[in-house]
Amino acid sequence: MKSLLERVSGGEVLISDGAMGTFLQAKGLKSGECPESWCLSHPDVVRGIAEAYIAAGADVVETNSFGGTSYKLKEFGLADQVRAFNIAAARLAKEAMGDKGYVAASVGPTGQIVEDEGGNRSEQELYEAFREQVMALAEGGADALCIETMSSLIEAVQAIRAAKENTRLPVICTFTFEPGQRGFRTMMGVDPARAAREAVAAGADIVGANCGNGIANMIAITTEMRAAVPNTPILIHANAGMPVFEGGKTVFKETPADMAARVAELITAGANIIGGCCGTTPEHIAAMAAAARQAAA
Repeated sequence: MKSLLERVSGGEVLISDGAMGTFLQAKGLKSGECPESWCLSHPDVVRGIAEAYIAAGADVVETNSFGGTSYKLKEFGLADQVRAFNIAAARLAKEAMGDKGYVAASVGPTGQIVEDEGGNRSEQELYEAFREQVMALAEGGADALCIETMSSLIEAVQAIRAAKENTRLPVICTFTFEPGQRGFRTMMGVDPARAAREAVAAGADIVGANCGNGIANMIAITTEMRAAVPNTPILIHANAGMPVFEGGKTVFKETPADMAARVAELITAGANIIGGCCGTTPEHIAAMAAAARQAAA
């Protein structure tokens, strides 16, 4: 089988998976419980989520390791479980995928702020946290590393560095943008073009955006990124619309058909890997996969 990079660099459009957190909650993950701990306590559930997305048509699945750095796990008193949780996360996804596609291991923000941005962490401290996580994910059998939901370029660059210097895996780096009067920006004020250029300069093989926006806004973000990095593959994981607070909980109202209707535009804008984030389900992924096949026909 060709590698992930070979396929997207050759112009193929691949389908990625959908939401992990909301799926885990539907399976019984309680508020305040560590999602990554389920890789050891509920392995069949975590593997089953990957299997559901693969059955829906995903060529790429992510791992249940978004909060798998020591900083995030420390919030649950589990900082000593970084290696165990991340190895298990990668192995479970790999068991589900086999040789049918690829496992892109999820690496989320640490929740820390570096000194240059008003926080109290050094860049080296973040680097070390990411190094510990990505080495465990590689050991577990991941095919790529997906550094995602980034708002700080400084943090993103340290994660990319850690991945490139300590593993041989291709690196994806995606950012979360918010719409505003100045266009799309991360919480740290970074626009899509700058995010894409600097991530590529740091060594990212694939860039993109996830979370924060429905598929309509993601089309505009993709267009900006594609203009900035014309030769770099782009991954887009859109939410099922913008979140709405109803009946005491957050809901996402875009249906599978709503999202599928915009897939052709997203591909035209320059997306090479298309999946979902918050609120998306295997049904959303199946509809988007069918739309992508139709667009390629």
